[in-house]
Amino acid sequence: MNTMDSEINMSKEAPLEEPGRQYYYIEKAKQYILEKEQEIGRKLTFCVTTFGCQMNARDSEKLRGILLAVGYEETIEDVADFVIYNTCTVRENANTRVYGRLGQLKPRKKQNPHMMIGLCGCMMQEPEVIDKLKKSYSFIDIIFGTHNIYKFAELLCNRFETGKMTVDIWKDTNKIVEDLPNERKYPFKSGVNIMFGCNNFCSYCIVPYVRGRERSRNPEDIIREIERLVADGVSEVMLLGQNVNSYGKNLETPMSFAKLLVEIEKIEGLKRIRFMTSHPKDLSDELIEVMGKSKKICKHLHLPVQSGSSRILEKMNRRYTKESYLTLVEKIRKAVPDISLTTDIIVGFPGETEEDFLETLDIVRKVRYDSAFTFIYSKRTGTPAATMEDQIPADIVKDRFDRLLTEVQTIAAEVCAVHKDQDVEVLVESVSDHDPSMVTGRMSNNLLVHFGGSEELIGSYVNVHLTECKGFYYIGEFQ
Repeated sequence: MNTMDSEINMSKEAPLEEPGRQYYYIEKAKQYILEKEQEIGRKLTFCVTTFGCQMNARDSEKLRGILLAVGYEETIEDVADFVIYNTCTVRENANTRVYGRLGQLKPRKKQNPHMMIGLCGCMMQEPEVIDKLKKSYSFIDIIFGTHNIYKFAELLCNRFETGKMTVDIWKDTNKIVEDLPNERKYPFKSGVNIMFGCNNFCSYCIVPYVRGRERSRNPEDIIREIERLVADGVSEVMLLGQNVNSYGKNLETPMSFAKLLVEIEKIEGLKRIRFMTSHPKDLSDELIEVMGKSKKICKHLHLPVQSGSSRILEKMNRRYTKESYLTLVEKIRKAVPDISLTTDIIVGFPGETEEDFLETLDIVRKVRYDSAFTFIYSKRTGTPAATMEDQIPADIVKDRFDRLLTEVQTIAAEVCAVHKDQDVEVLVESVSDHDPSMVTGRMSNNLLVHFGGSEELIGSYVNVHLTECKGFYYIGEFQ
């Protein structure tokens, strides 16, 4: 919690400047929560459920931080007094899932008069969604979007004061509010937003419409946040942005992502730096050079290719070609020979021919990814690709998807197996889901390792001998 709460005078009006305004509302919300708890004779509980990407996961940590600061206790969704869905809208079926979950919550809310339901995230940035929620889901209490998560305490107070549905959606923003509470999922690693929004407008993607234009955080604020995290026990950070490679372009004093990494590397006590997502069109020679020299940047790069066909890439508005992508991979591998490359691939984009698909198989064979997230193209209303002619029949797409998956998995098993019998440094993250006598750790190249050990090892770096490759993970022995 920020020390700012000690300076707040609750007898006055809320200050206009941030983050002081939000700390005022955090204090005010505390009073409302306390009154409610005295009325019902127990603590109020909450659950934040996250759909979607790591940007959403990071936003949910901010929501959890504010909820804990105002006096709620965390619990599971089935019994929580306050259920919040942080939504994703990359695919239309994600919206359908949320409507289904809301339908299940309605009878619970009828039985519990103290229950509240909140919705936020990307799905809320669509005007037709808000219209539907107001009309058919009037039992929801708070609705806000991706741009004003920092206002959560203020919105909560508004709901307590009016007793009515509170809706606050911004179309876009250039505002970034620093120094608000957040509650991390892991004590030893953390995501750190370095920028928000996206300017790329890939023809299949809704993100620029719901996340807004690119805006970068000031490097001083990023460094300060990471220094605080390290002082609090964090040794690995994941720098987050829709396209980290275009970081800094809109700052008053522009700064490249490569230069930001150089500054972050200087932070004492920080052992590992990860970042995502990287757009191939903006990955500079300067960044490759920094990655090659770095002692802290992890040996893993997620570099979405989406298609191996230059013709389809042009239709996708990706602004690189198959040839330029392969040249980029060559440069990266030369600078960082042991790097692990992962990617995203879409199958069945409108107009994709068998020849185009074979180009995708070819790039998979040439690059030899450690793993790939493969997606069947899904028409997303509101994007240019949704209205393109020549949508591919489902049976053809399914056949191509299966062929691609076989190729990706075969190659990934071969690529990942090269580490067998090596001794590697692993950050232990959890007790193994499959065997409580084992723990799970992550190598610098992002591969998981399961090995015998106890939960006391969680958060520490240990040496592990890799004894057996299981395709996408390893079994190892604690050294």
